[in-house]
Amino acid sequence: MTLLHAFLLGIIQGLTEFIPVSSTAHLLIAQKILNIPASDAMFSFLVIVQLGTLVSLFAFYWKDLLLIARSTLNFQRSTPERNLGFYIIIATIPALLAGYLLKDAVESLFRQPMLQASIRLFAAAALLSLAEWVSAKNRNLSSMTWLDALIIGLMQIIAIFPGASRSGTTIGGGMFRGFDRPSAARFSFLMSVPVMLAAGGYKMLDVIQKPNLAQFLPLLAVGFVAAAVTGWFAIKWLINYLSKNSLYIFAAYCAVIGFILLVVQGF
Repeated sequence: MTLLHAFLLGIIQGLTEFIPVSSTAHLLIAQKILNIPASDAMFSFLVIVQLGTLVSLFAFYWKDLLLIARSTLNFQRSTPERNLGFYIIIATIPALLAGYLLKDAVESLFRQPMLQASIRLFAAAALLSLAEWVSAKNRNLSSMTWLDALIIGLMQIIAIFPGASRSGTTIGGGMFRGFDRPSAARFSFLMSVPVMLAAGGYKMLDVIQKPNLAQFLPLLAVGFVAAAVTGWFAIKWLINYLSKNSLYIFAAYCAVIGFILLVVQGF
C-alpha cells in the first residue's frame, strides 16, 4: 500500500461512514480495485482510519456531546440533554451486546465479503426506500422516548454484519419511528460515538501488539487525517441535504452498487 492508497481509502472511509451507503462495502471494493491484499497491516490501517471518523464526530458535535455528558451526569435536574444522554445509552446497549455475542459469526462472513456486501447493500436500498415511503417524518428529538431509542438501537445491530450501513440502518430506524430526516440523522450520529469508541478501543488492543507497526505509521497518519477531515464535511453536507431532500438517491445508489457486486461475483 502506498501513501496515495492510504489517502484514497481515508477519503472513502470519511465519506461513507456517515453517508448511508456502507463504508465497509466501499472499502472492500476499493481494496479490490487498488489490488491491496488483506493482511495484518491492512487490518491495522482500517482500525486507525475508522477512529479518524470518530474524531470527525467529536469535532462536529463537541458542544452537543459536552452538554449531553454534563447533563447526563447531573442526577439532580432533568433536562432535554440529560434525557437524550440516557436515550443514547439505551440505544447503545443492543449493539454492544450483539457485537460481543456475534463476534465469531460475523468474522466468518468475511470469507465471501463481496457477496455479503452486495446483500447488505440491497437490504440498505430496501430499508431506505421503505423509511421514506412509510414514515410520517413529523417528530423531532424533543419527543423521543425510551422505546424509540431501544428500537433504533436494535436497528444498529444490523450494522455489525459486513456491508451493512450503520448510518443507513439507524437513520432509517429513526424515520420508522416518525422522526424527520435531520433529527434521525443527528441521533444516529450521536449514538454512534460510544459504539465506535468501544469497537475502536477493542480493536486497538490487537493493533498495538502487531509486529512492525512502526513502519506503517506514515500510512496510518495519512489515512487517519484524510478520514477525519472528509468525515467532518460529510456530516455537515448530509445534515444540510436531508433537511430538503429524501433518501431515495442513496437507496438507488446502494441498489446499483449491490447489483454490480453480484455481477462481479458471477451471479
